[in-house]
Amino acid sequence: MAESRGSTRAQTREEKKKAREERRAKRGPGMFAQMKQVYAMTREQDPNIPWIMALVFFGTVLVFLLIGLLLNNWITFLLIGIPLGILFAVMVLSRRAEKAAFAQLEGQPGRSGAALSTLRRGWIFEQQPVAANKSQDVVFRAIGRPGIVLVTEGPTGRVNALVQKEKLKYSKIVPTVPVTVINTGHAEGQVELKQLTKTMNKLPKKLTQQEMHQVANRIDSLSKHNNMLNAIPKGIDPMRMRPDRKGMR
Repeated sequence: MAESRGSTRAQTREEKKKAREERRAKRGPGMFAQMKQVYAMTREQDPNIPWIMALVFFGTVLVFLLIGLLLNNWITFLLIGIPLGILFAVMVLSRRAEKAAFAQLEGQPGRSGAALSTLRRGWIFEQQPVAANKSQDVVFRAIGRPGIVLVTEGPTGRVNALVQKEKLKYSKIVPTVPVTVINTGHAEGQVELKQLTKTMNKLPKKLTQQEMHQVANRIDSLSKHNNMLNAIPKGIDPMRMRPDRKGMR
């Protein structure tokens, strides 16, 4: 009896442990774990980040301490300066982490799509490219209040054929919606990845929020419709297809 109770308790502990691990896996890493990952990634690209963060922190604390000494209330200002120093150091880490992330994306296929994922509210974009060729040049699409924005990845001259094909498609679906093309890269006339979202957010607003969603829904529904038609074998007219009544019976 004692052995069976002991084994039951051990089994219960194992089940609880597994349940806790599953809950942690669903929640993902905590805030401190995420900060640690961001710091490690940033330090790989920017080895000076520890010294920069330390300089910002101690510089902020020192400034508040001096103000407190001048006002004869250094304890209060020191207590204010410490959390502000931590805040400013984290802000510097965030800026440097963003630059490090873009540096890691350089030269990787699909980097423009990854850069689009940093867009904030007000944009609807596709995770997958809407057009591509054999040379691995791709076109991503984002829809916002400026209209339709096509973001290219590859030499401008080579990717132009894909852009013109996409423009022709949208001129038939939503002819009144403006289409803007942004070529990413380091060549003349191209936009660097780290400047992509800033460039898109500076575009003049042409649509309302409601119109933007209507455009996105129309393009999405027609794209799905075309994909369904392409899946039907050639030579079969979908409008003339009839159900197999014998098979239904």
